[in-house]
Amino acid sequence: MSNHLKYEKKNIWNNVDQTEHEKIMNFAENYKRFLNNAKTERETVNTTVSMLSDAGFKDLNKIENQLKAGDKVFAVIQNKSLVAMTIGEENLTEGFNLVGAHVDSPRIDLKPHPVAEIEQFSLLKTHYYGGIKKYHWLAVPLALHGVVMRSDGFLIQVVIGEDPSDPVFTIADLLPHLAKDQMDKKMSKVFTGEDLRPLLSSIPSNEQNEEKVKTYVLELLYEKYGIIEEDLVSAELELVPAWMARDVGLDRSMIGAYGQDDRICAYTGLKAIMDIENPLKTSVLLLADKEEIGSVGNTGMDSDLLENVMSELIYLYSGNDSNLALRRALANSSALSADVNAALNPNFSDVVEADNAARLGNGICITKYTGSGGKKGANDSHAEFLGFIRNIYNSNNVIWQSGELGKVDQGGGGTIAYMLAEYGMNVIDCGISLLGMHSPMEVSSKADIYMAYKGYYSFLNHKY
Repeated sequence: MSNHLKYEKKNIWNNVDQTEHEKIMNFAENYKRFLNNAKTERETVNTTVSMLSDAGFKDLNKIENQLKAGDKVFAVIQNKSLVAMTIGEENLTEGFNLVGAHVDSPRIDLKPHPVAEIEQFSLLKTHYYGGIKKYHWLAVPLALHGVVMRSDGFLIQVVIGEDPSDPVFTIADLLPHLAKDQMDKKMSKVFTGEDLRPLLSSIPSNEQNEEKVKTYVLELLYEKYGIIEEDLVSAELELVPAWMARDVGLDRSMIGAYGQDDRICAYTGLKAIMDIENPLKTSVLLLADKEEIGSVGNTGMDSDLLENVMSELIYLYSGNDSNLALRRALANSSALSADVNAALNPNFSDVVEADNAARLGNGICITKYTGSGGKKGANDSHAEFLGFIRNIYNSNNVIWQSGELGKVDQGGGGTIAYMLAEYGMNVIDCGISLLGMHSPMEVSSKADIYMAYKGYYSFLNHKY
């Protein structure tokens, strides 16, 4: 068979010249810095706002003049979600091009009453967030990030464990010498959610009460932050791995870091929209919260956040505040649900079907459908739109691959694609493949990251 008739995945490293190779490596260095500054959804939005502002984007809520083609604006929702837009030449009712990612990641949250004393230790009571393997979070250094709203209305920013001089937290595992009964249990039964309790302190207070160790740690919190125990009820505190993004492999071709699902797509989409100038159709970047727990709440994709922002945009652009104009804009739009896929892992290759599995270093991954079993919960993109995306990438030298999330009956997963499709948009899942997804150290290919940037940029610059 002639080679041009066959579909074959391309290894990016064998298909770029030295100039593009250097661009790949340089792009990855900036991405690692982003990850180190953005370990929570709040931090990701704050970092994104800073980058957008430096690139000339203006806060939509502070716009007083009528918007015009070429203007760059953003809107922040509850400090956890964000929509950024570059106004195009076409009327907004003709639709827009949207790249949508999420900025929350699996982690361990503190409970509203988190401080406990058990056997002369102070421990933190927690509730895990998103899909995790609980054993991943034992015997690793953890950092505490988040905010605490004090009774006086002052919001305290907390980051403990990232500076080399900071203490860290850890969940102590059971030594193998005493783990006979533990080792006989199913992996899913070895640790329960209530067992994920990090060590907080061990020095007792001089106060005469029954919980001396807890009392002493509360004294420390009040001394450093002015926080009393009741203030922890109005807190959002998250435990994340206390390590920086690092190169992986002797060839430095990969990146290992926490939170790449889905900040890897958030960053590449962000860089793409920052580089867009005077597009034909309006370019939109959507960074949503709560995807890992069902896209719920007023910062998740299941809310009206996109409709609210686009209504404001249409009004500031044309003075039109009708619902019909909004509905036409949404229905005429095209979107990439920019979320990660699972790369073929050489240690666990039996859970994927090799011909249809994404591979690290083979480019941005187009995923026609997600879901589980019989495509349950999938958007399942139309053939015409998938063909359009292929043509964009082929004509812009974007190396891409197609992939599905594991064997048919192995499991599965979902993204925000089906929620965007509810507006009438054409949507397809399109992101970067990872090894170790949802673990504290996810692994990506630097080459895939750069191709995702090129892919999102070329999509935002085209008309469907």
